[in-house]
Amino acid sequence: MPPPDPEALEFARRTLDAQPFSRLLGARLTVFGEGRAVLEIPVREEFAQQNGFVHGGVLSYAADNALTFAGGSVLGPGVLTTGMTIHYLRPAAGRTLFARAEVLQAGRRQATCRCDLYVIGDDGTEELCAAAQGTVLAAQPRP
Repeated sequence: MPPPDPEALEFARRTLDAQPFSRLLGARLTVFGEGRAVLEIPVREEFAQQNGFVHGGVLSYAADNALTFAGGSVLGPGVLTTGMTIHYLRPAAGRTLFARAEVLQAGRRQATCRCDLYVIGDDGTEELCAAAQGTVLAAQPRP
């Protein structure tokens, strides 16, 4: 596998930063390229549901964005998620949420992607809390 392209990662980070909701959550893109993307979100008290776990909406947001960035890494900029399913596997509790996405199959205009969501606990252990799959569509031709 070729080394990551720092310019592509920086472009993707600027794209993420252009999303006000992503800035509100404090989302960071740490991996981008070659059909992969990793999105990290520091967990805050405001993200909790009534039982103290990370709200499913935050998990869904993370999966959606990670899937789209993974797809965009092979389809080019200007992509949109056209559909996504998510399965919540266990309550998410921890200090950092990681959404790790990869392209399963890509054509010229569409990619099917998978995303696994993990939380890092206060003790440093990593726990799988959700899994998602989605379809990403190139809204404009690749340059």
